Amino acid sequence: MTIIFWILLGFVLGAIPFAPWIGRWVLGQDITQFGDKNPGATNVLRAGGFAWFSLALALDISKGALPVGLAYQVAGHRGWEAIPIALAPILGHAYSPFLQGKGGKAIAAAFGVWMGLTLWQIPLVAMLLLILFSLLIKPSAWAVLITFLCLLPINWFWLNDPVLFWAMVVQVVMLLVKQREELALRPRIRLW
Repeated sequence: MTIIFWILLGFVLGAIPFAPWIGRWVLGQDITQFGDKNPGATNVLRAGGFAWFSLALALDISKGALPVGLAYQVAGHRGWEAIPIALAPILGHAYSPFLQGKGGKAIAAAFGVWMGLTLWQIPLVAMLLLILFSLLIKPSAWAVLITFLCLLPINWFWLNDPVLFWAMVVQVVMLLVKQREELALRPRIRLW
């Protein structure tokens, strides 16, 4: 029963649309009218600047980190049950019932999930790789995909935990589904 509790908590927290709420309640704008029309933190940046983007990003990361970290690090759910617990905030963000099932790309929530699972290890490497690939590859969905594909062997050889590896495999598939339109565009590599 406790596993169902952690899954539901993760999904509900993941589903909270902080970025659109900040856009509507603080900025007085619909952030889905900016940039890629996504209800995510990046469009808060476009609509309202860096300070509000930072808040939206921190909240989106936290909604993945908090429930997963509590379940994995504190409650000790480190077996195969950790996979659905780790996927719940991402699914909540990607298919938020608060947004009629039209959630965001779930990248920040996924980053938060890995903070909850590994504290600093995967998030630090992911951040460095994502910055590098974002500078080199457009559109950004390709940078995210390549980052996660690089994280798979890093996860396997460094953490050596099949549960975490398979959680990441399923996350890669979910992120592919959420970014399929942008991934349909041919990647452009930019070398200074």
